[in-house]
Amino acid sequence: MTATTIRGRFQWTVAVPIAALVVLAATWATHEAWPVLVLVAVALVASVVCAVHHAEVVAHKVGEPFGSLILAVAVTVIEVGLIVMLMTSGGEGTSTYARDTVFAAIMITLNGIVGISLLVGAAKHHLVSFNAAGTGAALSTVITLASVCLVLPSFTTSAPGREYSVSQLAFAGVASLALYGAFVFTQTIRHRDFFLPVSSDEQGLMTGLLDEDEDGHADPPSDQEARLSAGLLVVALVAVVGLAKLLSPTIEDGVESLGFPYAVVGVVIALLVLAPESISALRNAARDRVQNSLNLAFGSAMASIGLTIPTIAVAMIWIDGPLTLGLEPTQMVLLAITVVVSGLTVVQGRAKALQGFVHLVLFATFLFLSMQP
Repeated sequence: MTATTIRGRFQWTVAVPIAALVVLAATWATHEAWPVLVLVAVALVASVVCAVHHAEVVAHKVGEPFGSLILAVAVTVIEVGLIVMLMTSGGEGTSTYARDTVFAAIMITLNGIVGISLLVGAAKHHLVSFNAAGTGAALSTVITLASVCLVLPSFTTSAPGREYSVSQLAFAGVASLALYGAFVFTQTIRHRDFFLPVSSDEQGLMTGLLDEDEDGHADPPSDQEARLSAGLLVVALVAVVGLAKLLSPTIEDGVESLGFPYAVVGVVIALLVLAPESISALRNAARDRVQNSLNLAFGSAMASIGLTIPTIAVAMIWIDGPLTLGLEPTQMVLLAITVVVSGLTVVQGRAKALQGFVHLVLFATFLFLSMQP
């Protein structure tokens, strides 16, 4: 790669997030006209691409699994802000917006991102390998968080409907935060090796950790470049979520005109917000770094629950109205099937393209039933 190419890429990846933020500020008050909405959509797509670029720069500097963790947490923190913002705006579907968005994030990550990563990785490399111990720990954490925060509210009796009482919501928030913190400590300090890319033999069996020094990658970026990319990553993610919010009324109108349930709005917003992680996971899978892809997928699902529920629990002090967290029967069945399939995928420590396709079928089923319940 020539110096001119590097400078050109550097310039546009710096300019686009700033320009997107300018578009966000300029269109925040008035954005109903179609030309403005097209501009917002273009800025949104460009911001997603830039977010992926800067996330990968930071990840290359800090190494795995810190890189995946940074992107997952950065996206989720801003996603939480979007959820709270939309909940405070009132309107139809406010009470179930947090539940529908978090559940959509779980289905997107556990089936969409995992599925496409396994399919692409296995199609290109015949078999993909990962550390079943680390990935299994991540999956069990996601299952526990989802059960405590989304399944149990449908069966408790202290509050009407599919809601938690105040004390139950407080307990769920504290338990979620504690469990998420425990996993992050395990992933980054106590057992970091379990979440690093692995090498494998011809049968896809893990033989050890991948030698990152011999993979043909460029040298890590300098400290200055990494700091700049970290700042621009935040700017790009703010732009992604803000621009997604501007498009949400148009999405709501489109959903209503098509006769789809309001929950589809949460699905579309979750797809937009999780786009940077999806692209990054896909790139890692193509480079035979499926462990990084799974770190992103399970880490994003975990952060989506473990950070959202505590924040919503605190925000309910100021937000009027009920908070419906309990899943509907169809959603619980989809979650149960996903848990079983994910367990069968993870336990082997290797996967074929078929397993990726199975997850994608589940993801397609989720999308279809969201539109046609």
